[in-house]
Amino acid sequence: MSRRETAQQDKLAERAFFSRHANAGQYNALTEKSSRSLIRRCLELSGLKPGSMTLDLGCGSGVFTQLLQERGLQVAGLDLSEALVAVGKQRAPHLPFIVGDAETLPVRSGTLDGLVLSGLIHHLPDPAPLAREAYRVLKPGGVFAAFDPNRHNPFMRLYRDRSSPFYSCKGLTPNERPIIAGQVARVFGGAGFSVSTDYCSVAYRYIASAGLRWILPLYNLAEAVLFHWTFLKPYRAFVLTYGVKPSECLEQETAVAEAEAGRQRTPPEFPAA
Repeated sequence: MSRRETAQQDKLAERAFFSRHANAGQYNALTEKSSRSLIRRCLELSGLKPGSMTLDLGCGSGVFTQLLQERGLQVAGLDLSEALVAVGKQRAPHLPFIVGDAETLPVRSGTLDGLVLSGLIHHLPDPAPLAREAYRVLKPGGVFAAFDPNRHNPFMRLYRDRSSPFYSCKGLTPNERPIIAGQVARVFGGAGFSVSTDYCSVAYRYIASAGLRWILPLYNLAEAVLFHWTFLKPYRAFVLTYGVKPSECLEQETAVAEAEAGRQRTPPEFPAA
């Protein structure tokens, strides 16, 4: 990885960006159908069942948190942005939302059944601290599922990857970059997970570049038609990364790490089943 890709996330820039977008009401870019499809696939691939205690990391305004709750999970949402968490609380007052950092979760070790990383990994220049935290807070046998833009998708590479001559940073934070599936799988595998990868197409209802919004229907059609074929699956718009924490693991290691960190952690309040 390059020096830029191994840098720490600029959290102040993230908060400032999403505060602006929360106030403008322009944060949820995917169509409702695509949002529901992403959650359905995440649950299918990870095996999370109704009743599972799950934390939605990078929950934003709570769109995916609500969809997880509709599928029967005991879920809470966590996001770095106070402004987006406030929007989530307004839209879904029956759900718990927490302001927090996914790299230093306010959760005791080995307490959660599942984690959903809602478009989070591509905001982290180095996802290793997130992977370690995910491993720490999950129970043995616990699972995670993540979805992020795919750098190998030609449209994503042209429009959203900074190596492209057609790159546009409009509507992006300084930290964002579409992911490479193999790199993310190696990072989470290195944290101790058994990791797998899948891919899916999505449709957008909004992009930040006003001059290009007219092309959205054409893009959505092209994405659905071109990458329908199985042999082109690795080039679909989104990467789905999912994994399981081994059932037999040394919980003593996480307890020692927690003691050394010196942080007091309490489990989030989950809604009743």
